[in-house]
Parts: sequence; structure tokens; C-alpha cells
Amino acid sequence: MGMLSRMSTIVKSKMNRILDSAENPNETLDFAYEKQLEMLRGVKRGVVEMVAAKHRIQQQATSLQSNVARLSEQAGQAMEAGREDLARLALQRKQVAVIELQGLDEQIAGMEMEQEKLTAAEQRLQAKVTAFRTKKEIIKAQYTAAQAQVRIGSALSGLSEEMGDISLAVERAETKTANLRSRAGAIDELTQLGVLNDFSGSQDPLSKELEAITSAQSVEDELAALKSGLPSAERKQLPGA
Repeated sequence: MGMLSRMSTIVKSKMNRILDSAENPNETLDFAYEKQLEMLRGVKRGVVEMVAAKHRIQQQATSLQSNVARLSEQAGQAMEAGREDLARLALQRKQVAVIELQGLDEQIAGMEMEQEKLTAAEQRLQAKVTAFRTKKEIIKAQYTAAQAQVRIGSALSGLSEEMGDISLAVERAETKTANLRSRAGAIDELTQLGVLNDFSGSQDPLSKELEAITSAQSVEDELAALKSGLPSAERKQLPGA
């Protein structure tokens, strides 16, 4: 028996968790509100039916009152005509109508009391339904806001994880960039020191032209120096003198 009880408890707890996860509070609140509206409509129909029944009985009472007055008149007319028997018959019918009228009046009084009770119940139920509707909308708004907060929290959590990965990628990129800059600086320094001169013998056309201009200028400078060292007579005999 203990094992069965434990199994029943476990099954119930699991079912409760499944139902909790599947239940939508907004739908549950709307369903409860619709049930209350249905109850309120039922009470309203009861009040309407009570009023309609009371009106029918009141019409019957009005008809009986007219009948009582008519029978009284007929009894007087019979006595004037010397027909006591007819007067007695009319008065007997009048008495039956009066008793029936008293019963209808009692029914009308009872129905009015029931109508007041139903009307009061309708008003109380209407107030409860109105209050529940207000509370329902507040709870639905709070639930929707809570859902939005959960979604935002989940998005921020995922964004935090992604930003962590991005930060690591940025750090790796910065490290690689720094390493490349260091290598580039080392190469520039070695180039300035002449360690990495080009020994292949190949030069670009601009370098060759600049070297040719430099060589020609050096020749002219040396030739001018030699001319300046000769005697004046010999300098006059030179082609460029």
C-alpha cells in the first residue's frame, strides 16, 4: 500500500508539472471570466422570467378583480329583480373569486420577494464579475510584462555569451596585429641597418636612373677638380677651356 501511495504521489506531481508548463494563465483567466459571465447571464434570465411570471399573475388578479366587481353588480341586479337565488349564486361565485384573488395576491407578494432576492444576487454577482475582470486584466498585463522580461533576460544572457566570444576574438586579433607590427618594425630596422639589402642585383628603373645621374655628377666633379689643378696655359689648350 505504501508503494502504491508513493507511485500515486509521484504521478500526480509529474502531472502537475506538465499541466503547469502547458497552462496559459491568460487563457485560464479568460475562461474563468467567461464562466462567471455565463452565471451572470443565468441569474439575469431568472430575474426576467420571475418578472414575466409575476406580470402574468398580476393580469390574472386584475381579471379576477373585474370579475368580483361584475359578480357584485349581478347580485345586486338579481335582488332588485326579486331573484334571490341568482343573487346567492352570484355571491357564491364572487366569494370563490375573492379567495382565488387572495391566493394570487399572496403569490405576487412572494414573487416580489424572490425578485428582490434575485435582483440583489444579480447585483452582487455583477460587482464580483466586474472586479474579477479588472483583476484579470491586471494579472494578464503583469504576466505579459513578466514574459517580456524573461525574453529580454534570455536575450541579454545570450548576448553576454556572444560578447564574451567576441571579446576573445578581438583580443586574439589585437595580439596578432601587435605581433605583425612588431615584425614589420623589426624588418624596417634591419633594412635601415643594411642587414636586409637586396643582393640579387636586380634594381628598379628609377634606382638605376638615379645611380646613373649620381655617377655622371661624380665624374664631372672629379674632372673639374683635375682642371683646376693644371697650369693656366695647359687649361687653355683643353677643349672645354
